Amino acid sequence: MGFSRAQSQAITHGDGPCLVLAGPGSGKTLTIVNRIKYLIEKRKVRPEEILVITFTKYAAAEMKLRLKALSEGRNLPVVAGTFHGIYYGILKWAYRFGPQNIFSEEEKFNLLNQIVSHQEELEIEDGEDFIRQAVGEISIVKNNRVDLDAYQAKCCAPDIFRKIYEEYETGRKQLKKIDFDDMLVLCHELFIKRPDMLAAWQKKFRYVLIDEFQDINQVQYDVLKMLAAPEDNLFAVGDDDQAIYGFRGADSGLMFQFKEDFPQAREILLDENYRSGANIVRNALKVIGHNKVRFEKEIRTKKENGATVHVQETKDSAQEAEYVAGEIARRIGEGIKPENIAVLYRVHTDVRALSEKLVDSQIPFQMRERLPNVYQHFIAKDFCTYLRMAAGGRSRRDFLQIMNRPKRYLGRDCVSTGEKVDFEELRKFYFDKGWMVDRVDQLEWDLKMMGDMAPYAAIQYLRKRIGYDDFLREYAKGRQTDALFDVVTELEEAAKPFSTATEWFSHIEEYTEVLKQKGQRQEQAGGVQLLTLHAAKGLEFDTVFIIQANEGRLPYQKALREDGEEEERRLFYVGMTRAKEVLKISYVKLKNGKEISPSRFVEELLEEEGK
Repeated sequence: MGFSRAQSQAITHGDGPCLVLAGPGSGKTLTIVNRIKYLIEKRKVRPEEILVITFTKYAAAEMKLRLKALSEGRNLPVVAGTFHGIYYGILKWAYRFGPQNIFSEEEKFNLLNQIVSHQEELEIEDGEDFIRQAVGEISIVKNNRVDLDAYQAKCCAPDIFRKIYEEYETGRKQLKKIDFDDMLVLCHELFIKRPDMLAAWQKKFRYVLIDEFQDINQVQYDVLKMLAAPEDNLFAVGDDDQAIYGFRGADSGLMFQFKEDFPQAREILLDENYRSGANIVRNALKVIGHNKVRFEKEIRTKKENGATVHVQETKDSAQEAEYVAGEIARRIGEGIKPENIAVLYRVHTDVRALSEKLVDSQIPFQMRERLPNVYQHFIAKDFCTYLRMAAGGRSRRDFLQIMNRPKRYLGRDCVSTGEKVDFEELRKFYFDKGWMVDRVDQLEWDLKMMGDMAPYAAIQYLRKRIGYDDFLREYAKGRQTDALFDVVTELEEAAKPFSTATEWFSHIEEYTEVLKQKGQRQEQAGGVQLLTLHAAKGLEFDTVFIIQANEGRLPYQKALREDGEEEERRLFYVGMTRAKEVLKISYVKLKNGKEISPSRFVEELLEEEGK
């Protein structure tokens, strides 16, 4: 089989450290597998002395399959696995750990749930979401060996986070359990405390190959360096331009650190893209070239220019959904299988309008990730409850849900135990507190005003006149409000086409049922793929649409506040380079009735088009 000059250099690299910069579609897995074959057949390395580390079990399994195919069906005893799998294997050998010592995700969630429920300073509406954020930040502290006292938490106030972290660690240790992050941390501690054990593993694994090196974190890197010493046969393959997991604690800066730690390391660039047309490659490089912290690369492609990268301006989310659905139907009509078409977006709320349009147009689609239903968010439930009450509904349950959103200081004891709420009874309850009677009167008046409005206007009234936006800001209490107002914006957009609450409720029910069915059939074959940009990494499609390419969305406003512009640009680059033949990027001019700008990445893409 023919290899490019760069691939051949990487495959036949001798001893010592080597950093391989492998751009999108450059055949990195092919290169790694053939290097393993070369080490065994040409350099006579014993297969069991070779360790291959990947980031997913799927990637490790694929590596083994391809190696087996290259070795005429023989199962060579090369060790291939994930960081967690390999490091846990070392801990099992050292400490006799077994399955009973592993802290499952469910157990972790339950412990954190107990801890969080006792934090009186915290006011949380969506407990699951908060715990997910807390889990992520606990991982960052452990994986990057961060000083807990200096860590500035994002999910809540730093002092509350420290309390949660310490209680979590105490509870975990009492249960004699280790979580997935501990597998890495404890392995590092073991090698420092027991040089004899480190020496045994160094002798066992003389050649270490690592895939997706840009996604590594500090503790993984520290253990790798120890394991590879003293021979330093460390073959690291990655692409700094595809480093998109900083929010999980990955540190792409370690690729640059590698060069400092191993100044004698050979650097090889796999400079040929075998996946995408020349137009796609050229435009993707134009965008990523604006990043300042990166390895300089010249990437070539042997494929023809192919279709021009198309940028589409649309009026709003509804028109964008119409455009994309129409283009998808056209590509399917031209013979492209639906599963070879992908729609990529930054956050889940971005795809709500399109997914509803695909349902209406009966275009099949599938989701690798669970697509959260915006209508099941607590804000959507609040809006729908207000609309039901505005239409004359008086259920006690509905009233209890919205009576203090915004704060009216109404107590649960003002509502009788019956199923219905009577405003006259509320006034009687507060007869000796005139200011409270005024609040009851105002709520009844506001509901009456909303009753004559279409859903969109009613939501506007609820936000601005009743003060729901103020309630959300107070609820967020210093946490980022972006995600909450994203939901508000999407719900307003969703409500626009409907003249009555009844029509909207009927649509919500139908859409919810479709999502439920798709959630139950995750492995279904066929259908256009709807994916976040993060989930699309490592995949490729004939045709790719990147939607909602607007400032504040892509790059995401929250990421920009955290100095994440370069990672956001890398994310856009990853999205662009998923496309083999056709790439279309769209943005909207209006969001929630306000003008918004196209993404700076779109501007960068267009800036040299006329030259």
